[in-house]
Amino acid sequence: MEPETKYSDLKDLSVLITGGGSGIGAALTEGFVAQGAKVAFIDIAEDESRNLCETLQKRYARTPLFLKADLRDIDALKEAAAKAEQAHGPVMVLVNNAAWDDRHEIEAVTPEYWDNNHAINLKPQFFAVQAVVGGMKAAGRGAIVNFTSTSYMLNHHAMPAYTAAKAGIVGLTKGLAGALGPHGIRVNAIAPGWVMTERQKELWVTKEGVENTLERQCLKRTLEPEDMVGPCLFLASKAASGMTAQTMIVDGGIL
Repeated sequence: MEPETKYSDLKDLSVLITGGGSGIGAALTEGFVAQGAKVAFIDIAEDESRNLCETLQKRYARTPLFLKADLRDIDALKEAAAKAEQAHGPVMVLVNNAAWDDRHEIEAVTPEYWDNNHAINLKPQFFAVQAVVGGMKAAGRGAIVNFTSTSYMLNHHAMPAYTAAKAGIVGLTKGLAGALGPHGIRVNAIAPGWVMTERQKELWVTKEGVENTLERQCLKRTLEPEDMVGPCLFLASKAASGMTAQTMIVDGGIL
């Protein structure tokens, strides 16, 4: 996937992506590799991640660094971030992409389920920032892109714990932007619409669901993981040097 736009300032930049082994994350990993960045990504899925590394090596003669870790384990997250820094230098771009959009009924949610959901969907975003922000502060620059979702804006009925976390990411983004802006660090968010990842296709995509979504979208096509790459590259690059504390909606025009 050769990018249509080249951001020269991303070349050789140290980039860390969470959940970068499959779905939207894999597209993001490829997008930054294609820009010539030094990419490390954290994922728990070993087979998919190693296959992605092999594919990108063949396609670009560049291999991202796969760091296996469970993001619910904050010590493991910090260790992975340290390995990325050791390999590529201080992380200058952090993409908090990893998520778990599990469906659940209100009556079935236990305190343990709620905590586990937020331990994947919200908590690691903060601690990933904490793990890399020292290097960004020392450099006087940096870009953080947090992935949220349009689901909470649409009153999605089937996953209240998830939508709570995704709404929280917007608040986190704005709070971090306020705290880190004086250090030259920008913090923005991307809110995807319904993206046709393999996980979505396996679990929730139906003909009727797609038709209903396309009826509401301005763009009459499904969204693919690659549609999130351009917005993320833009927010990570100097092209967005005046943007921080913002949420960019990429949903084909439903909202």
